[in-house]
Amino acid sequence: MAIVATDTSSNSANGAGGGRPAPVRRARRVRMTGAERRQQLLDIGRTVFAEKGFEGTSVEEIAAKAGVSKPVVYEHFGGKEGLYAVVVDREMRQLLDMVTGALTAGHPRELLEQAAFALLDYIETYKDGFRILVRDSPVAQSTGSFASLISDIATQVEDILGLEFKARGFDPKLAGLYAHALVGMVALTGQWWVDARRPKKPEVAAHLVNLAWHGLGNLEAKPRMIGHRKV
Repeated sequence: MAIVATDTSSNSANGAGGGRPAPVRRARRVRMTGAERRQQLLDIGRTVFAEKGFEGTSVEEIAAKAGVSKPVVYEHFGGKEGLYAVVVDREMRQLLDMVTGALTAGHPRELLEQAAFALLDYIETYKDGFRILVRDSPVAQSTGSFASLISDIATQVEDILGLEFKARGFDPKLAGLYAHALVGMVALTGQWWVDARRPKKPEVAAHLVNLAWHGLGNLEAKPRMIGHRKV
C-alpha cells in the first residue's frame, strides 16, 4: 500500500493563446516500513485464511491483495505456511490472554461466568481468528492447535477447581478432568454460537454457567454408572 503525493511542474512550451499550460501532476509513492508491510500481510492473511482455509488460500492472492509481488510475502514469512503459523500463534495468544485475564473474581461461580464470557467475547470480537483456530491446522507448528489452546485454558481452570475440590473433600487429582470438561463445553458451544448468534452473549454465558454450576453444586464424590455395561 502506498501513500500518493502530488508534485507539479510547468511545461516549457506555452499553451494555446500564450497562456501558461496546466501543471502536470506526478504521483510520488511512499514505501511502507518493514513492520508496516508485515502487519499488512498478517491482516490480509488472517481475513483470507478465515474465509477460504489454508488449502484454499494462495500466496498469489495474498500478494495481490497487498499490492506486492510474491517474493515480498516469502521475504517476511518464508511462504504461506510461515504466514499461517504466525496468524494462528497471534490468535491463540489473544484468546488465552483474554480468558486468563478475566479470571479475577474469588467466587467459583463468578469465575465460571468470567471464563465463559471471555471466550464468547473473543468469538464476537475476533470472529475471523476464531474460525481459523477451530479449523484443523495442516501446518506443524510449535504452538499446536485449538485443542492445545483449550488445554492451556483448562490448566488455568484446573488450579481453581483443585482448591475447590480439596475444600469439599473431593479428590483434587480429578480437577484436570473436570476443567477440560467445562472448558470444552464452553468452546464447543462457542463454535455453534459463532454462526447462530442467538441468544445474546450474556444469555449464552448464563445458560452455560447454569448447567455447569448446578451440576457442580450436586457433585457426587464417587460417581458410578447406573447401567450394566461390560468394561
